[in-house]
Amino acid sequence: MKPAKKPAAKRPAAKKRAPKKPGAKPPRTKQAMFQRVAFTMFTVEDATRARAFYEEVLGFERGLASPDGVWTEYDLPGGGCLALFKHPVLGAARPVGGASIAFEVADLDAVNERLKAKGVVYQGEMIHGPNCRMSNILDSEGNAIILHQLTRR
Repeated sequence: MKPAKKPAAKRPAAKKRAPKKPGAKPPRTKQAMFQRVAFTMFTVEDATRARAFYEEVLGFERGLASPDGVWTEYDLPGGGCLALFKHPVLGAARPVGGASIAFEVADLDAVNERLKAKGVVYQGEMIHGPNCRMSNILDSEGNAIILHQLTRR
């Protein structure tokens, strides 16, 4: 005589999840605490010279700024902000030239032509990547700027 089969153990019923509401926020994780880059900041030695570079050479429009040049902001069309900082305490400033920022451009060739005509300092030749092209320039204070154009597929 065969032993009787034991009935299969029942699995606990899965909890029903409420349907997601449109626009609902994802669950909070450690990474979710950080939403986006608020601004990129460059230290400058000469605020007047730096403002002239960003406004006259690159064509940026000045936003929030202190009259003495300690703080200058340039809001970017696609979001984000570039801030220039001239430390008011002599000897307390971070050294210039230690950071870089990449600006997306629509026509890298045209931007390079315009900036070369204005005497902008380039670091090396244009870089051709699998998905983009880039030129590396220096601002008036020695900070690195990457001009970046995505290639179309």
